[in-house]
Amino acid sequence: MTSLPLIQIASDDPTGSTSRRAAMPPRHLADLDLSGRQAVVTELGESAFRARQISTHYFGRLVREPARMTDLPAAARDRIAAELLPNLLTPVREVATDDGATRKALWRLHDGSLVESVLMGYPDRVTVCISSQAGCGMACPFCATGQAGLTRNLSTAEIVDQAVYLAGVAASGLLAGSPSRLSHVVFMGMGEPLANYARVVAAVRRLTAPAPEGLGLSQRHVTVSTVGLVPAMRRLADEGLSVTLALSLHAPDDELRDELVPVNQRWKVAEVLDAAWHYAERTGRRVSIEYAMIRDVNDQPWRADLLGRLLTGRLTHVNLIPLNPTPGSRWDASPKPVEREFVRRLRAAGVSTTVRDTRGREIDGACGQLAAAAVTQ
Repeated sequence: MTSLPLIQIASDDPTGSTSRRAAMPPRHLADLDLSGRQAVVTELGESAFRARQISTHYFGRLVREPARMTDLPAAARDRIAAELLPNLLTPVREVATDDGATRKALWRLHDGSLVESVLMGYPDRVTVCISSQAGCGMACPFCATGQAGLTRNLSTAEIVDQAVYLAGVAASGLLAGSPSRLSHVVFMGMGEPLANYARVVAAVRRLTAPAPEGLGLSQRHVTVSTVGLVPAMRRLADEGLSVTLALSLHAPDDELRDELVPVNQRWKVAEVLDAAWHYAERTGRRVSIEYAMIRDVNDQPWRADLLGRLLTGRLTHVNLIPLNPTPGSRWDASPKPVEREFVRRLRAAGVSTTVRDTRGREIDGACGQLAAAAVTQ
């Protein structure tokens, strides 16, 4: 088996491991609930209702620049902005493809770290894929972000600000043929969301709280992915949330999954799936099984049959992902006939299965590719 680097798990993760620490950004209103924002504003000598005003601009009107919040007196606006509206994301590059329906943004954070997010427009919905960490410590060898390693966790506001910015892009009408309102958020960008547990859960609450507390999205339209951090998966089941849990499985057997998803060396397939079924039982939500189709690696018919046996009768759905290969990688996508046979076998086992829509190949669409390109330029 291929030798793999040590898995890095964030320091606030309930699994108990420790990774390198880095300076977090200044406090932002999205780090706080409305009462927390009101406390900051009153400490500045301003009326508490100013917190609602500035929150309405940010979450309700998608205005991120203090200078545009003209219904606040200039002096008050400057004081509040200094405490609650620091600039968190500096645009480095923004590219579009799919006739403008897919837009990928690369951001530089206050410490120079790079993160990515993607806006995807469909006829019936607008989805944003956001990052929860700068880099990733899970070391999955076929993933561009995993190859880069972990830099640090993102703050709650750094996570939320990606969605607010791209919600504003959608509201501007740039996604032709799609609604103008952001409706779905998936935590499938850079990083392992459950390795930044506390801030990701806080971000989910902020994204789903009604404006001006938050962005007002439906919890059922939020998906949180994980490679299988079992203690965090079980903790998430007790949060009282109704988000979709997406498990990045990628192999149904421990021998292969140990190589493709190194955290499997700590929590094996059976234990990870047991935690997934616990989540489904506690929340009533169908678990999404994410499975990247990798040529001659995990796409054999017998693995489709094994996966079908593991999942049959469960509250689950399989989302097969045509691999978006990274430059220089030895990994490649499965041929379409192989993919179709994999789908056929899963459906024959009674497992709901779809193939993910391929977006962004022309713009370094695989997670981490844009950031990797920026680093090497």
